[in-house]
Amino acid sequence: LIMNKCPDLLPDYFSFVKGMVDSEDISLNISREILQSNRQVKLIAKNIKNKIKSELLNMLKNERDKYEKFYKSFGRQIKFGIYNDFGMNKEDLQDLLMFYSSTEKKMVTLDEYISRMKEDQIYIYYASGESIEKIDKMPQIELVSDKGYEILYLTEDVDEFAVGIMMNYKEKEFKSVSDSDLDLGVDNKEEEEEEKASKDLFKFMKDSLGDKVVDVRLSKRLKTHPVCLSTEGAVSIEMEKVFKNMPTDQNIVAKKVLEINRNHDVYKALKNAYENDKDKLKTYTNLLYNQARLIEGLTVEDPLEFSNEICKLMN
Repeated sequence: LIMNKCPDLLPDYFSFVKGMVDSEDISLNISREILQSNRQVKLIAKNIKNKIKSELLNMLKNERDKYEKFYKSFGRQIKFGIYNDFGMNKEDLQDLLMFYSSTEKKMVTLDEYISRMKEDQIYIYYASGESIEKIDKMPQIELVSDKGYEILYLTEDVDEFAVGIMMNYKEKEFKSVSDSDLDLGVDNKEEEEEEKASKDLFKFMKDSLGDKVVDVRLSKRLKTHPVCLSTEGAVSIEMEKVFKNMPTDQNIVAKKVLEINRNHDVYKALKNAYENDKDKLKTYTNLLYNQARLIEGLTVEDPLEFSNEICKLMN
């Protein structure tokens, strides 16, 4: 049996490999249909897959520059291999992954990340964005970075889908810096009291925004920025962008939370408006929400209204 191509011998995620397989164990008279279920073919396919994986790991260990060049060309394919088939192949591929590191300023493996984790660190932290430069400016990374935690930068559209299907690596759970339940151990009594005091204010803001957000709350991650968006559930803002750009509109959106920095003058202005001018508070709320959208690379939902509200405040 002579075939130019045999898809059953090589998984899609290794389709960049070219070569020839010569075996005396396969009958010359075997049909293509029987070939798919042939034990010898399955064994050959397994050996080929293991050999490719072994060679790639060896390249990663001994020829790092060469591997990084390879990964720049085919890393995306490996990530799709992890995500496809409901993560069935993640165990075969996850130690081949590389991401840009906030502390090392270069591409690193997951094993390298784990080896540098702090004693009190629970999660593998990551941030998603269109580029390294844009992620560097994200409000959400400030406090995580200040605590000395390394952050992996996910800049390709498939990245979060791959990480999401993996869920963890060597028992270390992945955690987005934009998750609404990000726990950095910064709770204190003063913040708890402030949360109670701001309950009515944030309810008014939530009602003003309607279903644009699922909640408005004080932020536990912001330091210098006045506002940001976080998300609840499995769909992130970057995932929302991916779904929106698909040929068929999926209409899948992230459950957004508007977070306010309690230490910023903006918060004082919100409290003052709640006490004295609720119409102005509505304007502030819409402006902050749209500001947070722009920071995330999302469009302003109503540009004309946004422009008018800015002009109104300037008059």
